Amino acid sequence: MKPTKTAETRTATLAEIAREAGVSAPTVSKVLNGRADVAPSTRSRVEELLRAHGYRRRRAEATRSPLIDLVFHELESAWAMEVIRGVENVARDAGLSVVLSESAGRLTPGRTWADQVAARRPHGVVLVLSGLDESQRALLTSRSIPFVVMDPAGDPGTDVPSIGATNWQGGLAATRHLVELGHTRIGALSGPSRMMCSRARVDGYRAALETAGLPVDPSLIVTGDFHHEAGYRLGLKLLRREDRPTAVFAGNDLQALGLYEAARELGLRIPEDLSVVGFDDLPVARWVGPPLTTVRQPLTEMAEAAARLVLDLGREEESPVATRVELATSLVVRSSTAPPAA
Repeated sequence: MKPTKTAETRTATLAEIAREAGVSAPTVSKVLNGRADVAPSTRSRVEELLRAHGYRRRRAEATRSPLIDLVFHELESAWAMEVIRGVENVARDAGLSVVLSESAGRLTPGRTWADQVAARRPHGVVLVLSGLDESQRALLTSRSIPFVVMDPAGDPGTDVPSIGATNWQGGLAATRHLVELGHTRIGALSGPSRMMCSRARVDGYRAALETAGLPVDPSLIVTGDFHHEAGYRLGLKLLRREDRPTAVFAGNDLQALGLYEAARELGLRIPEDLSVVGFDDLPVARWVGPPLTTVRQPLTEMAEAAARLVLDLGREEESPVATRVELATSLVVRSSTAPPAA
């Protein structure tokens, strides 16, 4: 039964929701607390009514655990360590611990994850390169568990708080640097096309070429997955071309390092025969040979901002209007770029 709205719309009580669902109030309480001993059909019916009524736990009910949930779509690189460090910095200062989860490459965590979070009742959830479906968002909202998306893979929606970086500006700066060195044939080793940050970096690359009056050759743009192996495999593809590029903008540092390996295998010297620019400025970028010119994405600062925002949201009686925050990227010039050979 769909609830009717009056001039004085109010949030339903648990007893009213239980009566409408045809169950007991303790059963509704079990659903709210993420208990497993509720039939799936009953859980779905109660969840639907909680969403329909816009039910939020009262602060007295919302006893939180001293935790922040940090969710990655993949957890296997130095990139993730920078994010963990940032969230841990804020959690430690707030007297909280961090719970790590991975969604095994999916851009939305599974339903069991949402149930587990509801049962833990953390201070908040930070999702990295991930998002929530409508039912998961409703589940966390009904428990007054705030969430923030860091570096969203897609458009998170205007009502979802998010922290990102100026990816388009970073792609523009990286490519403009290569153009100013005199390169006219510049490849791009992109990340996954489904990710908004990856598309924005390539758009910046295109804009830099077009602004300089250089043609954009679609055959010089290859799509990887932000991993070292893709940089190596696709790097070989680009560098074996008869008309190979003299410079490549890699969508992240890991792919740039794979490109280094491909260049070595083909006997190409960096930067004498090939200039390379990465993206992220991971700690390893300054120690490889030669040190990597890259776009610094302030990962630790982004993670700190996301953690602070999710804690701020949890302190509000009513959540403030969601905002999107973008932290600035900057070009770090090292030794992997030089003018093209004569």
